[in-house]
Amino acid sequence: MTENEKMNTKLGTVISGSLTQGVHVKLDPARSVEDVTVGRYVAIQGEKKRFFGMITDISLEAVDPRAMVMPPDISVPLIAKVVSGTTTYGKLSVLPMLTISGVAGDTEGPQPAKTVPPHFARVELASQSDVQRVFGKEDKQRFYVGTPLDMETRICLDMVELVKRSNGVFGKSGTGKTFLTRLLLIGMLQKSRTTSLIFDMHNEYGWEGTSEKDHKVKGLKQLFPGKVAVFSLDEKYDQRRKVKSDFVVKIGYDEIEPEDMQMLRSVLNLTDLAVQAVYELARYFGDDKWLQSTLDLFDSGDKEFAGKHNIAEGTWKNLLRGLQMLQRFKFLVPHAPENTVTTILEYISHGKSVVLQFGGYDDIAAYVLVANLLTRRIYDRYREMVDIAISADSKKPDQLVITIEEAHRFLNPEISSQTIFGKIAREMRKYNVTMLVIDQRPSGIDEEVMSQLGTKITCLLDNEKDVDTVLTGVSGKSELKSVLSKLDSKQQALIFGHALPMPVVVKVREYGSADSYKELGPSSPGDSTRKTDGLDDLWG
Repeated sequence: MTENEKMNTKLGTVISGSLTQGVHVKLDPARSVEDVTVGRYVAIQGEKKRFFGMITDISLEAVDPRAMVMPPDISVPLIAKVVSGTTTYGKLSVLPMLTISGVAGDTEGPQPAKTVPPHFARVELASQSDVQRVFGKEDKQRFYVGTPLDMETRICLDMVELVKRSNGVFGKSGTGKTFLTRLLLIGMLQKSRTTSLIFDMHNEYGWEGTSEKDHKVKGLKQLFPGKVAVFSLDEKYDQRRKVKSDFVVKIGYDEIEPEDMQMLRSVLNLTDLAVQAVYELARYFGDDKWLQSTLDLFDSGDKEFAGKHNIAEGTWKNLLRGLQMLQRFKFLVPHAPENTVTTILEYISHGKSVVLQFGGYDDIAAYVLVANLLTRRIYDRYREMVDIAISADSKKPDQLVITIEEAHRFLNPEISSQTIFGKIAREMRKYNVTMLVIDQRPSGIDEEVMSQLGTKITCLLDNEKDVDTVLTGVSGKSELKSVLSKLDSKQQALIFGHALPMPVVVKVREYGSADSYKELGPSSPGDSTRKTDGLDDLWG
């Protein structure tokens, strides 16, 4: 690097700091404080080590306190130039997170920073090569998700490492959670031997979705027609959209168990006594007959049954109101013609991800019922397959990632210990099943579950409690909190956790243009979907 290039990248000089709080940097007089942004990467050249860190705060300082009380007249350019950098200066707070080698081809890789650079160490903008040494280049298992602030270098996530643990995508409404989730699911399809089961409450992932600017964007089925199957709860909704699903889901009354009603307690406004009555009814009629038999009792107007079984009249009426709400869902039938769980597992066993679209059923009760019911049964079957593979010393089934929206409905502190989703989060990858949870209210999720999430991808959050919850247990929490609060309302995210060496703020990559579809489609040269499924027609 020439002297001129060095001067162009220099930001300032280390003047103080600590390992836990980060270091303070006096901004070079040639630099305008307005050109420096929170979240930007910097490199600090120490005597023996090169440190890699992030700007977490920016402040204005004065050498002489009187300058703050009696500001000089800076209308004269010469005076302004003299004052800047001598009497007043900009100060940056930088959190050094890693030490990196300055030698190309170094195999050791970045290491956590366990010390700090010395006084007066040179601080400069991180170069493209610095960023690549930390995050790696796009390859067969690293997926490009976006670029650092004010840089064009690609930030990549190791998708093989990502899916080994459950992960979360958070952000308030309208910040781009759906787009980020879609990108992550595409990365799994491109870069790992992972299948996904996606409970698509708002019909955004399978077929066409919509952008914030209200134009249509392609879904997973259109980009990966040979790797993705769309299951639907609402055939009429598909007909209106002029699409044909791979499978129409029907769930039988005989498949609904008391545990499913326990999950529906809050969304159906059931009392604890009403839920206890369900267990009593299941013992009397049988697990597979209790619901149909109870509905028949309601229809017959039998007023004596409840009293005979010590069920209070108010409890009986409360249960009736809840079950009548379920009767509105046309996908519920007395007996389903095909077993949905078996069909999903057949697709998954052939390497196909499944998107279950809810169509016009935007009621949270439908979402909680279906997601919980199917996940419990699929997890049990998956665990059985893994146990058989272990005992037979054969190949385990591929990793399965289950994606749920409105995650606080399943993982709040009151019920997370009882739900299958809480169990999956706590077991991590024991049975090759992990989760991708999406929510705009992370504070509603059990803290223990949040602590088990391997990687968190967080768009802007404006609730203090939500921010604190997301950053619980993270090193440098206060500094990252400042970074998170300064994110743009769209297309920016803070990513941190297991799948990458340090936190990173990214501008999320483009999604929605013809060029982006070509990059985001199947990447394997031998992928049959490129040859047989007519992807080029989708880009016309």
